[in-house]
Amino acid sequence: MSMKWISVLLGLQLSCYFSSGSCGKVLVWPTEYSHWINVKTILDELVQRGHEVTVLTSSASILVDPNKLSAIKFEIYSAHLSRGDFEAFFIKLLNILIYDMPKDSFWTYFSLMQEFFWEFYECAQKLCKDVVLNKKLMTKLQESKFDLVLADTIIPCGELLAELLKIPLVYSLRFSPGYAFEKHSGGLPLPPSYVPVILSELTDQMTFMERVKNMLYVLYFDFWFQTINEKSWDQFYSEVLGRPTTLCEIMGKAEIWLIRTYWDFEFPRPYLPNFEFVGGLHCKPAKPLPKGMEEFVRSSGEDGVVVFSLGSMVKNLTDEKANLIASALAQIPQKVLWRYKGNKPATLGTNTRLYDWIPQNDLLGHPKTKAFITHGGTNGIYEAIYHGVPMVGVPLFADQPDNIAHMKAKGAAVEVNINTMTSADLLHALRTVINEPSYKENATRLSRIHHDQPVKPLDRAVFWIEFVMRHKGAKHLRPASHDLTWFQYHSLDVIGFLLACVATAIFLVTKCCLFSCRKFNKAGKKKKRE
Repeated sequence: MSMKWISVLLGLQLSCYFSSGSCGKVLVWPTEYSHWINVKTILDELVQRGHEVTVLTSSASILVDPNKLSAIKFEIYSAHLSRGDFEAFFIKLLNILIYDMPKDSFWTYFSLMQEFFWEFYECAQKLCKDVVLNKKLMTKLQESKFDLVLADTIIPCGELLAELLKIPLVYSLRFSPGYAFEKHSGGLPLPPSYVPVILSELTDQMTFMERVKNMLYVLYFDFWFQTINEKSWDQFYSEVLGRPTTLCEIMGKAEIWLIRTYWDFEFPRPYLPNFEFVGGLHCKPAKPLPKGMEEFVRSSGEDGVVVFSLGSMVKNLTDEKANLIASALAQIPQKVLWRYKGNKPATLGTNTRLYDWIPQNDLLGHPKTKAFITHGGTNGIYEAIYHGVPMVGVPLFADQPDNIAHMKAKGAAVEVNINTMTSADLLHALRTVINEPSYKENATRLSRIHHDQPVKPLDRAVFWIEFVMRHKGAKHLRPASHDLTWFQYHSLDVIGFLLACVATAIFLVTKCCLFSCRKFNKAGKKKKRE
């Protein structure tokens, strides 16, 4: 290790002793792609504050790179999958989600989605087994005396590690399908009358038929959650822990749920004291652009530039789709910076430059940026909100259609369908967002809301992680709903009891009335005979 990094690590350790709180040891169960990019921001900040951070990463990991010089420690475990197999698995699933998934049929779409998630969770369980069934590794983790596990719900196992190591658990997540984990494991109340289910693409202002649709989504994902549980996770967790348990029960022990959104993005809804919204924690002021890129941006004059990226997972498109997009971009007066690794489109205009990588946050924060063409990933959307840039949404899969639906509802975005759009559609969307002032005004309004917080999102996320370490948990924030059965939670036993009381009262009153009537009739007949 270089002297530079030895000095950095020594400085961080010394800062631990002079800080107001004690430093802790954090074990991380990470997820790939944008999830890793987001959680690494938290890890870097924890390291800056003197905490020791260890990331459990498999030999098949795609984006988590233990070879990069960093103050973060990495514990590499051998996976049954190779890195090539793991990446091929994601590419195959991406192609299914983007090109082969029918969006017009609810049942067909979600049946294929369920198959996708089953395959995904089967792969995730193999990774989990590679860790918890590795006795040498588990012994090492036990001896390391960690204070906390930080995990993402999208790949279960972090909660099992926390249970085995007998330490608190904190989740960092955007969502689970249908909010299933947040609802069933976290106890989060989600009234379907005005809280749209994730993946439904609905808003909080629903018509009657939209509320019917939302209820169908709720019922579907409730059933989906049960089938995922019944598939193998409950059995696996029970075998490892040596007692009957469920994935839901173990996940429900999480002390804090750090949700990667905020009220600039979300529709108002109820939440619990152990749920914290930390959306945009990775956002930061723009830094100067590389010299060549800055010159290209400044050459745009008064027209400005458009930034185009489809995120960390999608780096190219079919030639037909790329030519269609390039044709539309060539017709606008703005210069365009497009992150794209595919073949150079034949219709590429002189105003458009292709890049393998772009400093997205710095470009969005540049004063000449007029619009952002985005797939709708949460990280990119928050960078656009942070800098007040209106968007053209081209959602591809997962939460992206929902994210764009939120931005549309708030007046900061226009959506185009990647599967059916023409060059004219994309061109019209771009001109609308750039030329109609309301989109920029709404994006700026969301930016003001985002910045007007008493505590910055990253500081809030780190505070709660440190809080859990200081107090060995946060049981005082845990709602009593975790101790209730489903019929107790919905007060069905109380309702049943009250209905029984009402029925009994009605029965007794009816009996008394009938008895009185019979007595009265008998008395009347007797008097008549006399």
